[in-house]
Amino acid sequence: MTKLALTINGRAHGPIDVRDDLTMNDFLREFLGMTGTKFGCGAAQCLSCVVIVDLPDGTSETNPTCVASAASFHGKKIRTIEGHAEDGQLTVLQKAFIEHFAFQCGYCTPGFLNEGQVLLERLARTPVARADLETTIAEALDGHLCRCTGYVKYHEAMRDVILANPRRFLKSS
Repeated sequence: MTKLALTINGRAHGPIDVRDDLTMNDFLREFLGMTGTKFGCGAAQCLSCVVIVDLPDGTSETNPTCVASAASFHGKKIRTIEGHAEDGQLTVLQKAFIEHFAFQCGYCTPGFLNEGQVLLERLARTPVARADLETTIAEALDGHLCRCTGYVKYHEAMRDVILANPRRFLKSS
């Protein structure tokens, strides 16, 4: 058994005793009832299970939860799909995914949304040239699997969000 304490979507959890072999995905689902983070392949290959980890330097990254132990998240601040909307209002990115019908079955959507959010935060800190935008989006979403083939729609939704606010996300010409 290991003590686990962490912050999820701004709320402290723990310390809680967890089995050493308990995955973070199972902790979220079984201990906290947070079912938005999906279990897909169980091998960190489809990335439907990624959560956002907020790093001490103010940056963020995604981390798969299906193969990572819950204990490896001790002391960390993470965001799950449940933490995106505020006061019942969807984020711009969530709205763009809906407008583009980027999801079909929706199983991969939490992973794509978390990855997209990390990209938006990165571009807000370090904008890219317009000429590099398509490659930047493709590289950010690379590795996320969608069995319903929604890749193009996820990409288009990301592009539209970025182009709707070029001063924030793109380098000045």
